[in-house]
Amino acid sequence: MFAQLHNRYEALLNENNFVTDLLATVEEKTGIQKKYIASGVLSLISLYLLFGYGASLLCNLIGFVYPAYLSIKAIESKKKDDDTQWLTYWVVYGFFSIAEAFSDIFLSWFPFYYAGKCLFLVWCMAPVTWNGSAILYSRVVRPVFLRHQATLDSVVNNLSDKAKNMADTVTKEVTARWAKKLSGRI
Repeated sequence: MFAQLHNRYEALLNENNFVTDLLATVEEKTGIQKKYIASGVLSLISLYLLFGYGASLLCNLIGFVYPAYLSIKAIESKKKDDDTQWLTYWVVYGFFSIAEAFSDIFLSWFPFYYAGKCLFLVWCMAPVTWNGSAILYSRVVRPVFLRHQATLDSVVNNLSDKAKNMADTVTKEVTARWAKKLSGRI
């Protein structure tokens, strides 16, 4: 298994993308192989997640910036598979964020919480067949959604109608006040 992970790591370092191009530039300037540079950077990030101040920010950046970048690329591509992959990630990320909003205040005190959270988010975005977001969506989110879809549709429609009515009321009030103010100036 370790040999398989090592081979996958080497293959990732030989792909053509922004990160590997940057690693190649650093390798050229320093003479240090890019696999050692990448391993060092990953080690520093891991240590920072375990012991650093602001690990929450770093973890959230990892869980947001890379997926956002690939989501934009997916939107701009002609393929549908990558759109589905990243939409699935964002649905799971949304559910996770809501759950975390209630539990983060307690969980953040546990040692290695942010490292675990970061590993979870990386698992959810990983380009593998056992991708976390695909598994969680198919086993948890989708069944719950299908079971409660009619109720959710009703709630969304009611909220939408209430928001539209409120916007209409506010618009009428603002228009009436401005008309009254302007008529007083003439």
